[in-house]
Amino acid sequence: MGVGVSATAAQGAAFGGSVATDQGCAFVTGASRGIGAAVADALGRAGWPVAVNYARDESGARDTVSAVEDAGGRALAVQADVSDSAATEEALARAEDRFGPVLVLVNNAGVRADGLLLNLPDEDWARVLEVNLTAAFRLTRRALRQMIRARFGRVINVASVVGPRANAGQANYAAAKAGLIGLTRTTAVEVARRGVTVNAVAPGFVATSMTEDVPEDVLGSIPARRPGSPDDVAACVRFLASDEASYVTGTTLYVDGGMSA
Repeated sequence: MGVGVSATAAQGAAFGGSVATDQGCAFVTGASRGIGAAVADALGRAGWPVAVNYARDESGARDTVSAVEDAGGRALAVQADVSDSAATEEALARAEDRFGPVLVLVNNAGVRADGLLLNLPDEDWARVLEVNLTAAFRLTRRALRQMIRARFGRVINVASVVGPRANAGQANYAAAKAGLIGLTRTTAVEVARRGVTVNAVAPGFVATSMTEDVPEDVLGSIPARRPGSPDDVAACVRFLASDEASYVTGTTLYVDGGMSA
């Protein structure tokens, strides 16, 4: 596995280009459905071989792989609960063995365990922070080493509009997503001179299985008066992974129909 990828070669993969198997790949966590699946498909169409990470939904991950391959791309399903550092390391190794170094990392995996703070169990706090924030820290730390050696890399964290604004009943989720935005900004400053960008996208209300229990009246708080789609978010991730976004780093792109305005 070679990691001495020139920035020019790697950037040629972005936004519609093609990638040789020894030039690296994209690794998308939580990619068996929803936003993660749409992101994997978008990056595959942009020319990146894609490692489709999943925790339990093997069938969904295989569907994502098939979608990428049907569009002419290359993909591999890799199982790992991102809160398990040993399993995640094994998943990264499988992706690298097949496609080369991870040069695009999308930290998308997330869980919710809602409840008012007064009644929030320690385990629900810990689980949400572990999956939504700590796992992103570990994965980013691991992937950055090869990105820096390659002098090219893209880290894109899927945060949430809930990070910078209050949402009663989601203290754990909001804390994790706010932390993810802070991690994004600080890491971006540390690696900006190395050809590596680190950004976040912050979706608002996006219609996925994770938001099926959200009351419909939330639409009244969205200026666009409609939910977003996973493809709306994936388009922004694809841009941030592209060469066109090489001067964009340390920022959070809100994909929320105007909620944050």
